[in-house]
Parts: sequence; C-alpha cells; structure tokens
Amino acid sequence: MDAIRTEALTKHYSVGFWRPRPYRALEGLTLSVGQGEVFGFLGPNGAGKTTTLKLLMQLIYPTSGHAEILGRPVGDVAVKRRIGFLPENPYFYDHLTAEELLEYVGALFGYSARECRARATARLDEVGIGAERRLQLRKFSKGMLQRVGIAQALINEPEVVFFDEPMSGLDPLGRREIRHLILRLRDRGATVFFSSHVLSDAEALCSQVAIVVGGRLVSSGHLTDLLALRVRGWELVMAGLSREAIERIPGVLRVTQVGVDRYVLELPLTPPPEQLLATCVAHGASLVSLNPIRDTLEDLFVRQVAAAGTDRGLSTPDARSPESTR
Repeated sequence: MDAIRTEALTKHYSVGFWRPRPYRALEGLTLSVGQGEVFGFLGPNGAGKTTTLKLLMQLIYPTSGHAEILGRPVGDVAVKRRIGFLPENPYFYDHLTAEELLEYVGALFGYSARECRARATARLDEVGIGAERRLQLRKFSKGMLQRVGIAQALINEPEVVFFDEPMSGLDPLGRREIRHLILRLRDRGATVFFSSHVLSDAEALCSQVAIVVGGRLVSSGHLTDLLALRVRGWELVMAGLSREAIERIPGVLRVTQVGVDRYVLELPLTPPPEQLLATCVAHGASLVSLNPIRDTLEDLFVRQVAAAGTDRGLSTPDARSPESTR
C-alpha cells in the first residue's frame, strides 16, 4: 500500500469578472509515494507545490481527480490522526508560549494533560528549542517559529509527515538539524513528503523526487534513475603545472587555480582524459585527482524547467472544466 497516491489531481481557480476563466494551478497530477520514503516535491515559484499540499490536507478541494493517504481518501477523519503537517507560512497565536502551543495541539488529538506535557517537551527538545520554550511566540524569530511549526507537526508521532518548505528561515545549523530529524523520521518508518526550493537538501535526503512546472508533473522517479549517472565531462586536478603549460594544452574548457601551483582543469567528455593527462605529465606535472563531472539534482531541475517552458497560464474560455461554465 502506498503512503500517498494521487490520480489526475486537478485544481482550477476562476479568474476574471465579466468572463471568468479557469486558471490551472494544478493539472492532472498522478504520483505515488511508498511507505518509509523521503519524497521531494520540487518546482519553481508558482508551480503548484503548495496547492498540492493544500489539496492533500483538504484545505481546498480539487476540481477533479482524487487522492489517498495510507489507502484512505484524504477526507477520512481517522487518517488525519496519523499525519502531521507544516504549512509554508505557519501562523500561531502570538501570546502563547511554545510549550502552551504544543500542549494545545496535543489536546486536539485527545491526549491527557500529562501526555501533552510529555510530548511537548520531547518534540521541543527534538527541534532544538531550549529555555525559550517558555517565551511568548511573538518574541520568536522566523527560524525559531519554523522549528516550533515542525514540532507541532510531529506531536502525534505521525506515520506520514507533510512539510511545505521546512528549511525556510533556518540558518545553516538549523538546516542541518532538520535534515537529521527527517532522516530519523525515515529510520523509524515514517513517510516524509516535503516541498523545497533548496535542491541540495532534496538531493541529500530524498529517495524519490517529483518536479512540477506550471501545474504539471514533468518528471518523477528515484533520484538515481533520474540522474542516470550521466557523465558530462571530467575534472582533472594537477600539481606542479605552470600557467604557460596550461595554455599550450588543447581542449581545456575551464581553468581554476586552487593553490600556488595547483590547478583544476575542466575537460570535455571526449577525447578521453588519459590523453590530456599524459600531456600534463610530460610538462612536469603530477596528478592529484581525476573525477567525472556528473549531473546534480540542480542540473536536472534546470533542464526540466527550461524544457517545460511557460505553458502555465489561463485556460481558453471554452476549456472543459466546472469553472469555465460559471
């Protein structure tokens, strides 16, 4: 059983006054997320990521299509007890302390006062909120509020966690701590579905990713399969090589000096680097390292966004959707 599944999930918004037309926020999204996976949902601003999360949380309702969480429709009340959610811009009552907020959320799940206190303490410890947990939330920074938001999403020890931009507002130390937290959630069997603009975090954490552009899914699958180990060049690091010798070596795409006599040479995929390596050694240089230059998630993301172009926009007035007839 998949932890999350959507089929042709679509959301149109009606825009305009005299002749309202549907705006495609999300169009025919079909994907599945296995249990115990960390799934990255990626896309540029306005791609439909937050719309998808709101549909899964039933904060808004689809124009067509449907979605399931843990094998049940997203509206199933029993399922809601088994999930956690961090919105993109969480807002909490300013005059509550962090402890009071988490105890309140715990009470919504029906825990006893003692259990609420224990869970609040454990979750705040987990996200790195110390003595400041007794301060009112209006005194918290953006990063601290983000940590509290993550803590409240985990108060019920959910089986599936939805994070909308979980790294937003966090400093480098905070990002590292939340990355470790996500991996701990995965290790205990939870499924983590998160949207992000920080591609390095997605590459470090995710087993699968999906990329949406203009409300449409343009790529999805296991990260290793998507990147496909594509080698697009070579990085050759040489020591004892002079600038004059480099200028006489053909085929070098880019040269970066990283030491007094140490250079990084970027080479094309062909001809084989052994030929150029022999030339460098003939000029008295020694090899430090030779590594293939492979595609990263960022490279894949940029290619997919560019290929998708600017298809996003208003549907034609006669588009077949409920909004087009309003």
